[in-house]
Amino acid sequence: MKFRCERDVIVEALGIASRAVSGRGGMPGLSGVRAELIGDQLTLTGSDLDLTISIAVTVAGEADGVVVIPARLATDIVRALQPGAVSFVAEEEALSISSGRSEFSIRLISGDEFPNMADLGTDSVQLPSEQLALALKQVVMAASSDDSRPILTGVLLAAEDGGLRLVSTDSFRLAMRDVAGVSVLDEGQSVLIPSRALGELNRVLGQGDTVDLLLGEREAAFTVGDVRLVTRLIEGEFPNYRGLIPESHPNTLTVGRTEMLEALRRVKLLARESTPIRLEISDAGVELVAITQDVGTARESVEGTHVGDDLTIAFNPDFLIEGIEVCAGDEITLSTIDELKPAIVRSTEADNYLYLIMPVRVS
Repeated sequence: MKFRCERDVIVEALGIASRAVSGRGGMPGLSGVRAELIGDQLTLTGSDLDLTISIAVTVAGEADGVVVIPARLATDIVRALQPGAVSFVAEEEALSISSGRSEFSIRLISGDEFPNMADLGTDSVQLPSEQLALALKQVVMAASSDDSRPILTGVLLAAEDGGLRLVSTDSFRLAMRDVAGVSVLDEGQSVLIPSRALGELNRVLGQGDTVDLLLGEREAAFTVGDVRLVTRLIEGEFPNYRGLIPESHPNTLTVGRTEMLEALRRVKLLARESTPIRLEISDAGVELVAITQDVGTARESVEGTHVGDDLTIAFNPDFLIEGIEVCAGDEITLSTIDELKPAIVRSTEADNYLYLIMPVRVS
């Protein structure tokens, strides 16, 4: 295999493919990126068996071939080179990388140790990238990162009222976003996609205006521009999220989204060692309070309107900030039942997103 390519182009491509490369030992092939050159098209693929990312780039090809290169080492070498054209020549068990006065030779990984790629066919549906990017931003962050509960590390995609619903929960909070007019699944059908895969997908959605989604029995594939991402689906039953959402909330606080966020970030400076932030809600609005023993106290009031009973309720500040950050519009509502029941954050300008957050018990 032999080709030339601009340094910045190959660095970006290696970086994207390497996002799926495994850091686990025991399988050398998973620490590499598969490089396949056909004519002037170079396809780089990284995989950890659960997630596979491929990207195609145009290069000046001279000799076709397929090799598996050490992902981290190759990326570090190319990134360190001076800007300009970089030459790659693979012969037998080594890859030569040269540019200007720099020349490197690194050992290749056996191609037999790289996993075979799944063939999911071509029956795909198309989604608008911008719309999907916003929806993913609103739900992926609420999925769990605890692999001991794999069901909660996924995002549920379900057909709902002729559109698509995305739901995630880590048992402390729940995010739900409806995307109207997007028909990906049959009514009543759902799939559970790893949140890690959707997080990586969100990184590359800017590569194209649309996303092609292809669903198989055990895998899902997303294609954006020259990037293709394939992920295994999570098997199992997602929690009954509808049963977690209270049917009504007697208390509703309405505040400016930006004002609330800025106040939370300031008060959070004194919420050390997992200290929650208390919200003292009344007709005047809300007062945010953080008290950390042997550190200090922070208080700040935010004007707003409140309908219902006065109450004091406490939340994990990071969870509350993350939910408010992704709400659309200038105003949000915080709807509560009491200091121990789940609260709901919504935008006053869009009803397609709901963020449920469990309060923290404080003395």
